[in-house]
Amino acid sequence: MEVWNPVGKCSGTGYLVADRLVLTAFHNVVGCGRLEVRGLDPEGGAEWVAAEVLWPEVAPDLAREPQADAALVRIAEASWLPPVGGEPVRWGRIDGEVSRASTDSQLPCLAVGFPRSETRDGVRDTKEIRGHIETLTGLKSGGLISAYVDRVAVPSKPDERSRWAGASGAALFARGRLVAVVTTDRQRDYDADQLTAVSVVSLAARPGFAMAAKAAGSDLILEDVTAADPEQPPRTAYDVEVRRGVNNLPELSSPIFVGRAEAMAELERALAEDSQTITQTVHGLGGVGKTTLALHYAHDHAGAYRLVWWIRADTPELVEAGFAALTVRLRGGEASDLTTAQAAEWAVGWLQTHPGWLLVFDNAEKPEYVHAWTGQLRASGRHLITSRYKRGWVCDPIALPVLDDEASLALLLRLVGGGDEDEARALTNELGHLPLALEQAGAFIAQTEITIAEYRAMLRQHPERATDAAPGGSDPGRTVARIWRITLDVLQERDSRAVDILRIAAWYAPTGIPRDLFAPRAEDPVDLAQLLGLLADYNMITLDKAGIGVHRLVQTVARTPSEDDPHREQARITAARDQAAMLMFGELPDDPFVNVAGWPTWRALLPHVEALLDAGDPAEDTAEIELILTEAGKFLAEQGQLSRAADYFSRSLATVTRVFGEDHADTLVSRSNLAYVYAAAGDLERAVPLYERTLADRERLLGEDHPHTLGARNNLAGVYESVGDLERAVPLYERTLADRERLLGEDHPDTLASRSNLAYVYATAGDLERAVPLYERTLADRERLLGEDHPHTLASRSDLAVAYRWAADLERAVPLCERVLADRVRLLGEDHPDTLVSRSNLAVAYRWAGDGERALALYEQALADCLRVLGEDHPTTKLVRDNVSLVLEDGPRTTAPPAPAPPATAPPPQTAP
Repeated sequence: MEVWNPVGKCSGTGYLVADRLVLTAFHNVVGCGRLEVRGLDPEGGAEWVAAEVLWPEVAPDLAREPQADAALVRIAEASWLPPVGGEPVRWGRIDGEVSRASTDSQLPCLAVGFPRSETRDGVRDTKEIRGHIETLTGLKSGGLISAYVDRVAVPSKPDERSRWAGASGAALFARGRLVAVVTTDRQRDYDADQLTAVSVVSLAARPGFAMAAKAAGSDLILEDVTAADPEQPPRTAYDVEVRRGVNNLPELSSPIFVGRAEAMAELERALAEDSQTITQTVHGLGGVGKTTLALHYAHDHAGAYRLVWWIRADTPELVEAGFAALTVRLRGGEASDLTTAQAAEWAVGWLQTHPGWLLVFDNAEKPEYVHAWTGQLRASGRHLITSRYKRGWVCDPIALPVLDDEASLALLLRLVGGGDEDEARALTNELGHLPLALEQAGAFIAQTEITIAEYRAMLRQHPERATDAAPGGSDPGRTVARIWRITLDVLQERDSRAVDILRIAAWYAPTGIPRDLFAPRAEDPVDLAQLLGLLADYNMITLDKAGIGVHRLVQTVARTPSEDDPHREQARITAARDQAAMLMFGELPDDPFVNVAGWPTWRALLPHVEALLDAGDPAEDTAEIELILTEAGKFLAEQGQLSRAADYFSRSLATVTRVFGEDHADTLVSRSNLAYVYAAAGDLERAVPLYERTLADRERLLGEDHPHTLGARNNLAGVYESVGDLERAVPLYERTLADRERLLGEDHPDTLASRSNLAYVYATAGDLERAVPLYERTLADRERLLGEDHPHTLASRSDLAVAYRWAADLERAVPLCERVLADRVRLLGEDHPDTLVSRSNLAVAYRWAGDGERALALYEQALADCLRVLGEDHPTTKLVRDNVSLVLEDGPRTTAPPAPAPPATAPPPQTAP
């Protein structure tokens, strides 16, 4: 074939080694991706057709590597028809050792090329170059061959001699085998007697050459060429041929294969014939289906390879045994005298000389287990590797995720032969869409003929046995619990702290776990990053900007005790739960009632708090768990999630009662907390008895005058007011104020709170003449003691403004409401709950003052902000919504409402639970 380089404006020689593949010298095509070629036609009638450089992908440095001066060109023209009746190319290898051992010192060789030309068209003659290779001196280091020219002639004029110039890129043949590509002569265009060529052996060792040739239909099978016997080259140690498709593939464990179309397509693209990929790794969590994917690929494509060989790669010994088994398959009884190491080495040699195979290294625990072998075999075939480890591979590995929802459901239902779809969907969620877990569960359900619902119950009640139960006829070692134990063994050996972190993370939500939670478990941030990176490398966790993720079934197994698994001893699991509680409590922001700045952190941590509490047995709650219950209950109560808050406070009370006893101070606080949330939820039938008991216990244990007793009396007064029992509420508030003035002084914060509470109950009773002066005094005292901008000062100013409004003193109510709103926007921000209440209060004041237009606009803004920031169920949202009737009333208010209408503000502060 003649090759035309439109960039260099010169032609060279090539040889058609397959229907659409031309072998030539790289310097003939350098600088151009697209070029033209045409076949031999002495009359000049052959048409040029479009072609493109297929290999190499990266231009070599020929000055540094002259043995890289070769290229494969693919004919891209659709109309191209290859010559009819051509023989397949036979590739040859000049074996120096065999040649030097023979009696003949010269090996005849032949090349045919076109003369170099600076024009694209015209009649071309060809040059036939005959010569020989000195078997003692012609084979150079680095893959070059020197050939001596004996005769150069034009084939149509065999008796004429000619210069050989123009044959660079010609195929050099010996004994009918293509052994090299001609690149240069010693003296260029002058009469010369020696050529330089790049051997096919050296090209076969270069990445991608053999694969590109195979993809085009030319298997690179190297035959030995010697000077001794031109007809029957001697048999070599590796001269064993196999029919295409030979394999040792295990049987597919199940014909059901769903949800992997995308992953299979990616794998097929990576290992396609026209791909330059040599090694492809698939990584993922144990049980995610890496082996199944590789096995389906190997079965589906076995016919496309000369040989497909499956090698277990758990340990270096298993890898070596896998190669030795290949030798036994190929040589049979001849291999009986070889050691395992010798047999493995022979297999490598055979693979190097018989390209076009696929090796599957299954479950490679470490990259180094296979790199020692794949490094020797880069030029001859493909490698498919499956591993739980994702770092250190020579390729861009394919990450295999769990199945999606629909694929999980389809797999489970087909395994069990149908069933309740809702129950099946719930089970797939509980198993985290992990293929092995689904197969394990489906086979167990089908074999034992139980329902999906019954299996779910087993999983909840007996997670240890359910995750380790292999159905009859299956591999007992392939259960989720046992597979992950292997990975934990490796992690324990590398750094036991990584396993500790995994056990702790098992108690949190499966996604979005903040990395900072684990900072106390590491020496510094770098150490923590390395520990988390180690877990991620083995696919036991995922890492992203949102934090850490752990598969939910990994979590279930990690926190379920097992006598047979040292990683899941009861003591270790208990210690991990306690550590999870301690680390979580250390991250919770203080005082969720008033610390609004901490609310975003609370919202981020709440899923993990809930997971920790849900995963533990309430009967085993510790003091640290009780602290988390209390703080979480406070936050939930403040956010309006009163039912969940009541659940946590109730569990907290049960825990402190069990741990500390009925009369412990923490028990009394917990009982008060539960009463508080019952009251906030309107469940006064349960709130009142709890408050009454708490007050009685504090009086009995602490005395009438103890500050905690006064706080309990204040709380009881508040709940009496909530049920409308003002006859008991007012005296209790009055007594509490008097006692605090006597015991704590006029200026104590609790005294000021009692005075504000008493003003509130007077207003509730319609006694504004006594309520307003108390509010005015409280505001003045707080301004004097706490300053103009303290939150308690702002609360007193808001209470006084609303009291003025109810007293029909709108000239003082409106400016005061405006000031409160401005101060809260400035100090707390636009979205603080107190700011939203102030905006609603000002809207009511405007309406009562006759400015309905401003009132409605301000109220709509307040309600929209409440819904956006706090949600539908937050107490502040409900309070603002309750003000709608006040905003929409016809006509301004001019008189006070009838008793006992309360002011339209938030409830008065009680002793914080």
